[in-house]
Amino acid sequence: MQPSLVQTMVRLIELKDLSTAAHTWRVVLYTRAMAEESGLSHTLIERLTHAAALHDIGKLDIPDNVLQKPARLDPHEYDIIKQHAALGHTRLLELDDSDRIDLDLVRHHHERPDGLGYPDGLRGEQIPIAARHFGVIDTFDALTSVRPYRQQIGERAAEEALELLAREAGTRYDAQSVEMFTRLYRTGRLEWILHHFNDAVPIMPFDAIRQQSPWSPK
Repeated sequence: MQPSLVQTMVRLIELKDLSTAAHTWRVVLYTRAMAEESGLSHTLIERLTHAAALHDIGKLDIPDNVLQKPARLDPHEYDIIKQHAALGHTRLLELDDSDRIDLDLVRHHHERPDGLGYPDGLRGEQIPIAARHFGVIDTFDALTSVRPYRQQIGERAAEEALELLAREAGTRYDAQSVEMFTRLYRTGRLEWILHHFNDAVPIMPFDAIRQQSPWSPK
């Protein structure tokens, strides 16, 4: 997918769910850090960062009342949210995106090593490596950023997130991905990303945010 189209899609995702707008950019930076640590080529790093930016593209097809609920989801709503991975994969195909990294990361970033993830219940190394890495990144950022139902951020939230990842390494999260991400964090190479567009300012009502958005229809 061309960078200009990636940017357009990211803007649409932000407008749809502005409470996680900065999340997109932080996970792109975490993805780039892990890719660089792996010694990948510049071309692969660029492809991975584009895929990371597009990871939630399927949420464009999730109803607003579910996506923007300012509280925890009930089981039925969670089942609806889980559809976003497959929906995102379908949307990429409709956009003629044939990049395997884009398609694999978007579809499989919620798979689990124990086979209990979604949408396909892949296990272990059946899960593409980019999706395995991204599953760790996505969870860490979700647990360390402001959301409508949670305000705890910063170093304490990061430590709790790393503890959770360590406890569930090998079952919910790829163990090697957890080890690499934790090592990068412990050596101080991710701290600046943790605070990127991240503060404890309460989130405004969604309608008010939309009215202030430069992409909102006037």
